[in-house]
Amino acid sequence: MSSEPNPSGKNRIAWRIGYLVASVGIYLTDQASKAWAVRRLRFTDHTIIRGFLDFAYAENRGIAFGQLQEGGSFGRWFFVVLACAAALAVLYYFFRTPRKDDRILGACALLLAGIIGNLTDRIRLGFVIDFIQLHAGQYHWPTFNIADASISFGALLLAYDLIFAHRKTKEEHLTKQRVPSGS
Repeated sequence: MSSEPNPSGKNRIAWRIGYLVASVGIYLTDQASKAWAVRRLRFTDHTIIRGFLDFAYAENRGIAFGQLQEGGSFGRWFFVVLACAAALAVLYYFFRTPRKDDRILGACALLLAGIIGNLTDRIRLGFVIDFIQLHAGQYHWPTFNIADASISFGALLLAYDLIFAHRKTKEEHLTKQRVPSGS
């Protein structure tokens, strides 16, 4: 007999709605921060922590880290279609994931918020607004935004789960093989 409770359909739906509400919150924070960046940073940069964090307005017409900038109109709409496909894939995975996999559900919510945040910019403006610059000494991380951070953390959570969940499943399987069934 399993010690895990069997959640009702309403409970499963409520948890998923909670994750989607969090995703909408991240999306709205991303869009509000980009609107702030347009108003405050387009003509002047701000140093927040000297030698570590600056806010500087940038328009990214390419993909992550400024790659593929010369796509023109074709590139813009190609990235829109690609982002729509990614959002649909994440939603599909989100609804197919069992309720007990909070790390995966959270990762999907983060990915969805980030994908839709950057998709909104690309459809509306033709580029993505970036403004956060991290650096240490001579090393500068490429300029990014809250949506990019959300995508990165979501991807890290999925990668963690992919690497360590497989190991955990293998260990649980070995443990079940060692325990006699009649005890």
